[in-house]
Amino acid sequence: MTYGKPRSDEAIALERVVDAAREVHAASIALEVSFAEKGSEKPSTLQLARFAAAMQELRDAREAFDKLVSGGERSAS
Repeated sequence: MTYGKPRSDEAIALERVVDAAREVHAASIALEVSFAEKGSEKPSTLQLARFAAAMQELRDAREAFDKLVSGGERSAS
């Protein structure tokens, strides 16, 4: 946690996007490791759920950031 000058809403929203992207990356690497270690076996349900949740959070974070930056005029697509 950083102290000092308060961060803008845009900075907070962008940090959410970055954190979500990092989680997608980590989940993706875990899936890759699973495939490498187990050959052609299916990844675990937990690994797939983690990846799906990370992707959804990234979508939500980007949508919230886009809406904030555009002043709320953008419709969800």
